[in-house]
Amino acid sequence: MKSTSASISSFSLHILLFSYVLFTLAHSSALLEGKSDGDLVEQICKRTPFYDLCSNILHSNPLAPKSDPKGIALIMVNNILENATDTLSYIEELIKETSDQLLEQDLAFCAESYIPVVKYILPQAAEAISQGRFGFASYSIADAEKEVDACNKKFPGSTQSPLGDRNNIMQKLVDVASAIVKLLLNG
Repeated sequence: MKSTSASISSFSLHILLFSYVLFTLAHSSALLEGKSDGDLVEQICKRTPFYDLCSNILHSNPLAPKSDPKGIALIMVNNILENATDTLSYIEELIKETSDQLLEQDLAFCAESYIPVVKYILPQAAEAISQGRFGFASYSIADAEKEVDACNKKFPGSTQSPLGDRNNIMQKLVDVASAIVKLLLNG
């Protein structure tokens, strides 16, 4: 009877020890993952074409360190939407201020390019990311890039464009968001 109790105690001790080791490893792993979640922004941004831009935007957002990759993609798309909305307002102000009819036409074309980006394309991309439909989000982001590019083409030679800097930033933001969504697509 003693040997059975000793065997059971020994077996219980082994189970307890094994459970402790698993718990410790799991807990350590969770701590490391928690630490790497803080670095998740860095890990993701390093895989985009404009690391500094990505890192600055995401580190300035208080939600980014608490986000998963999907949340980070959503933050980036929302940032693009903010920039596109601001650029559209800027274009509208330039249209009001200019007396140059050709410039006004080119700016009106750009406004027509930015309106669907602000009203439909980027909100749909954000919704698609929220729903886990990364393929559609990728398509929407590529569509936004085409619209910005169409506006850019209205101003040959970036020194002539009153939107050159804004469109350049938009292109970079779209490239970053596109890279992040592609990471989500590839798992």
